[in-house]
Amino acid sequence: MKDKTKKILGLVLAVVISVAVFAFRNRVADLKGCGYLGIFLISILGNATIILPVPVILTAFVGGGIFNPFWVGVITAAGASIGELTGYLAGAAGQIVVAKDKRLQRIEGWMQKYGLVTLFVLAAIPNPAFDLGGIVAGATKIPVWKYLLAVGLGKAVKFFFFAFLGFYLTN
Repeated sequence: MKDKTKKILGLVLAVVISVAVFAFRNRVADLKGCGYLGIFLISILGNATIILPVPVILTAFVGGGIFNPFWVGVITAAGASIGELTGYLAGAAGQIVVAKDKRLQRIEGWMQKYGLVTLFVLAAIPNPAFDLGGIVAGATKIPVWKYLLAVGLGKAVKFFFFAFLGFYLTN
């Protein structure tokens, strides 16, 4: 399969996943009753959307109030990191888009200056700009393992905070 065909398929897959998760977001909430597995699946699906918001922070908060907040933080961060691969795939498939978008250029500049710390910070703070960071990471061909490491650590900080917040505020 040609490289261009792979890129197009990757972009189409990322968009299809995003649209499907957004369209069925009310059904995704039904997974909460499945315990840790439900939290993990919600985290994957909620972060698999590109730009379209799905409230995974709320899942960590509620999960931390019900289950062990440490494990909720770990599981939510792992699922969220896997889900964020859709942005990475979209970036790897649409490298030309990065060159034309000013927001993506700004994030690319941060990544050139600060490296993987940029991804860590974007993943650690609640913000809609993280998807742009994933797109830039894919477009600039950051190795997947480095991407997942930086994103996983950043997501862990964020979701530990919300899981323990949920634990302390509900107990």
